[in-house]
Amino acid sequence: MSTHDIEPVAAIVVAAGSGSRLGADVPKALVAIGGVPLVVLAADALLTGGASRVVVVAPAAQRDDFLRLFAGRDEVRVVVGGAQRQDSVRQGLEAIGDARFVLVHDAARPFVPARVVRRVVEALAAGARSVVPVVPVVDSVRAITDFGSAVIDRSTLRAVQTPQGFDAELLRRAHAHVAEQGLAVTDDASACEALGEATVLVEGSRESLKITEPFDLVVAESLAAARQTDSGPAGDGRADA
Repeated sequence: MSTHDIEPVAAIVVAAGSGSRLGADVPKALVAIGGVPLVVLAADALLTGGASRVVVVAPAAQRDDFLRLFAGRDEVRVVVGGAQRQDSVRQGLEAIGDARFVLVHDAARPFVPARVVRRVVEALAAGARSVVPVVPVVDSVRAITDFGSAVIDRSTLRAVQTPQGFDAELLRRAHAHVAEQGLAVTDDASACEALGEATVLVEGSRESLKITEPFDLVVAESLAAARQTDSGPAGDGRADA
């Protein structure tokens, strides 16, 4: 199924994080990789993958900086976020209009391949209401116990990524529910699961790394350089792959 055959999909880019763990003096989403701010890379990846419009949720103090980044781009709208990520997603949901499907993505994952975005969109079009891209856990994992630690079978574990995709009305109800109940959720699929909705998993990508610490910036710069020089079919990390 081509994403061109699917009704328009809105996307929310959560970009209100401080970037304190990066040691940056600007919000994380404004940090540049290969000369391009993370939030611009993330928004472009979603549009390439099938989103028809993007709502960027920005910190109030830097709203004008974000507006300048997307000046003249009618497909991108900037709104102010809230104190917590959940609050920011709710603000984004108010701005997406009447889209049936919505993607929620972290600006801190600027290199999500378009093919991953398409997998999420296609799963929604096929009837899923809550979709999460995941990758297998490759490290050995131990759980801390009262008596030391114990190995966990990693074959049953998956690391969660974004964009996560949803029926928009379901996600609105889910966020209203967790707000009313005072629940803290780590991602948007968890909010939907609080309503009893099952989550459908699709294949993610290791290229969709999350920028959190200074080391991640080094890796991201290398990936950006590789993308700029790779024009062959082996370039699996390209934005249009």
